Amino acid sequence: MSLRLRAVARYLPLSALALSTSLAALELPLPPPGEDIVGQVQVIKAKYEDTFADLGKVHDLGYLEMVAANPGVDAWLPGEGTEIILPTRYILPPGPREGVVINLAEYRLYYYPPGGKVVHTFPLGIGREGWGSPVANTTITGKVPNPGWTPPKSILEEHAANGDPLPSYVPPGPNNPLGPFKFNLGVPGYLIHGSNKKFGIGMRVSHGCFRMYNHNVLKLADMVPVGTKLRIIDEPYKFGVSGGKLYLEAHAPLDDQGVPSVVDKHAAVINALLKREDLAANVRMDWEVVREVVAAEDGLPVEIAEPREAIASNDVQLPY
Repeated sequence: MSLRLRAVARYLPLSALALSTSLAALELPLPPPGEDIVGQVQVIKAKYEDTFADLGKVHDLGYLEMVAANPGVDAWLPGEGTEIILPTRYILPPGPREGVVINLAEYRLYYYPPGGKVVHTFPLGIGREGWGSPVANTTITGKVPNPGWTPPKSILEEHAANGDPLPSYVPPGPNNPLGPFKFNLGVPGYLIHGSNKKFGIGMRVSHGCFRMYNHNVLKLADMVPVGTKLRIIDEPYKFGVSGGKLYLEAHAPLDDQGVPSVVDKHAAVINALLKREDLAANVRMDWEVVREVVAAEDGLPVEIAEPREAIASNDVQLPY
């Protein structure tokens, strides 16, 4: 096993590392009550022609999460036989496990079908700098197969200024940027939709809408009815319990004003922990490991503490 994989194994139980050559669509059994982690980290060996963009489409992963999980690997030419980590283990987003949940910071959508037995998860392209996607509680208000696209005035003006004028209407078909399906949302001006572009899923690329791989948006269309609740959050730091141990999953924060400082990041971690009232007064964390996780921002759940049953709240050791 390479040094890179040993570094991953240091923080993950051996049962979570699985050598694999293929991965089914990400429909994952929900964990038992009181637990928060689903899926397994997968490891594959790259073929000569593989790129992260192609591997992401096959394995339902976004481009940036592939890059974050594989530091030092060339995303466009990993090389024959290179071990590639597929970051397919997730701490479920905080809050109710119902309907559709989008976490902007991880470029990912979660869908909890009625019945409470599984979760489906898909990568997303989200709004680029200056065109950020919203944080909101809303609903799915409509479903449209083979949509046409009428570009809004702001996008028409932007393209015209860049010397790339758009038509006032794009009919359904292979040139339509909405792909084969769109969901209308209760937030005006925003959609979940497919795409006519090969790249961009798992990146900040859109004018605020949520882009999906076409095969993913069609699968979601088969499952999600109009009226489904939609919660859009922005949580770069997620805490979760599995097997009696506490884990942290860290993603690069979205910030149009520049990269947050280390102090700001650690303050955000503490705030995320304090929101978990079931955990905040019941753990003593290894803050050195927490710092490593926050610095890595690799999207992998990492063990940081074992919950204890009888710790008073003033016994929790915070780093600041």
